Parts: sequence; structure tokens; C-alpha cells
Amino acid sequence: MRHHRIARSLVATAFAACVGAAGVGLAVAAEKSCADVIVESLAGDVYAEPSRWQPLEIGTFFTEGWDEPWASPPAGEGGAPRQGWLNTFDGVFYRLVIGTYGYTHGDGGEQHSGTFTGYFPLNQRFELRTDLVGISKGDSVGAGDHVFWTRFMLSETKAMSHSINVGFRTPTGDTDIGNGVAAVIPQYEFWTNYWRGLVVRGGVGAQAPFGGQSLNEVGARTLFLSNLGLGYYFTPHDMTPIGDLVWHVTTNLNYAMDDSGPNTTTVTFTPGFRTHMGRDWYLLGGVEVPATDPEPFDYQVLAGLMKVF
Repeated sequence: MRHHRIARSLVATAFAACVGAAGVGLAVAAEKSCADVIVESLAGDVYAEPSRWQPLEIGTFFTEGWDEPWASPPAGEGGAPRQGWLNTFDGVFYRLVIGTYGYTHGDGGEQHSGTFTGYFPLNQRFELRTDLVGISKGDSVGAGDHVFWTRFMLSETKAMSHSINVGFRTPTGDTDIGNGVAAVIPQYEFWTNYWRGLVVRGGVGAQAPFGGQSLNEVGARTLFLSNLGLGYYFTPHDMTPIGDLVWHVTTNLNYAMDDSGPNTTTVTFTPGFRTHMGRDWYLLGGVEVPATDPEPFDYQVLAGLMKVF
């Protein structure tokens, strides 16, 4: 079927990109001891001043950055920090962990979810991300579908960064609540800050399910994904507990593009915030509301507690 071909093509492309880029890059990094680069990226003083950060160009993707430890990038041209928001594509590398709680209300009942996410940069070009999910809905309590990401920094300047990521969704959740899906998720993401505290970020991607359980039991669809977020920073970093206070609005679009059902489109908006509470602890929040029919839910409340290390 057509969606099988789409899924196989996306899986093959994503796998080739991961193996090819990582293989070439780590071979370069081996010249300076790959282990030393990884250890310093994960445990070194990556926030030191003056910063060891350096701009990266897409033309030197296979030759630069793989043999250098990751260093936290500076604020953008307008002075806004490079930070993550809830329900928003990243476009930036981080070194942090975050626990996110979600409460979803809809016609199908209430659902509670908890997600532990970790970002682990291994050098200036390559980062790992993990999303470990737990779900409670009705009588079903257990793991959701965990997602493991490989992330590659294509280019980065003070004002803008571009990354390409490949996520692998694992069928670890229960099928009776729509989990148990195996899928590959290629994504392109960007981040920009040119004027004062205004940040514009987003990207595009796809989710391609594969395997009999995903397609036949769960009925997972091949989705086109799009994300656009705008936010403005109002306070400096040290003004705790409201340091780096940003208010943002994010739009997410999911379009079912295979031939196994109607070509439905779902658009949601998530107004949210993030603030530095002190000692590199951050509080994040947001409310996601759908804007298209049929509505997947009435609303979803999100809250996150983050630690940068």
C-alpha cells in the first residue's frame, strides 16, 4: 500500500542519514579522542566564560565540530537566550533534564501523562535525546511509547541555528489507549533571534509508522508535522524567580497524508511560559487547545520542571 511505501522510504532515509553522518563525524572525532570529547561535553564546564562555542557552517558539516566538545551557545543577536519551550520544536542543543506532566480532557475521558526528557550533547554536531513516557487513562496505567532521538546540528550562528533530527518511536505502550506504535520521525528544526527578546522557531517533519501492530491493531497514520513558535523574553536571567521570563505561543499542525483513512488536519495552539527560578532550575507551563474539527481533545494542561546541568 501507499503508506507502507512512504514509511519504508522515510525509515531508509532516516537510517542512512543517522549512520552516514554519525559514522563520518565520529571518525573525525577519533583524531582527538572521541571519549574525551564526549566526557567533556557531558560533564565539563560548558558554560564557562569566555565560551568555547564557535559558529558552524553547513558546508563543513562532515569536517568541523565533531572533534570539539559541545559548549553552550551565546544569546542571540537580540540578546534572547537559547532555551526550550513546552510543545515546541527545539532547533538548539541543550544539556538538561526535564519532567513534564500533562492532563488531557476530552470526549474520550481524562488522561494523565508524565514524560522524562533528557538532552545529552556528545560534541558540537551530535546530540542524543530521550523521551520516556508514562500514561494513566481509565484502568490503563503504564509506559507510553518511548522516543529516542539522534540530533545533528547543521549550522549555527549567533542569530540562527538549524538542526535535523531523527526520532525512533518504540511500541512500549498499551494499544488500547492508542500507543504501541513503532515509527520513525525525521524532523528539520530552526531557531532565530535577531531583534531584542523576540524568538521565532519551528520546523517540519513526518511520523511514519511501520509494523503490523502499528498499522493493523492501532491504526497509526503517516503524519506530516509542522511547528511554529513565537515568544518574547521580558526579564534578565538573574531576576529569579522570574528570570528569563518568556511568554510564547506555539502552533502545531498534524496532517494525515496516507490512504488508510480521511486526510484529516489537526491544528492546535499552545500559549505558555518559562521562567528561571534560580540555581539553573526552570518552571514551564502551557495550555494546548485545538482549533480544527474533529477535535482530538478539549484541552491539555502542561507543566514542566527543568534542571540544566
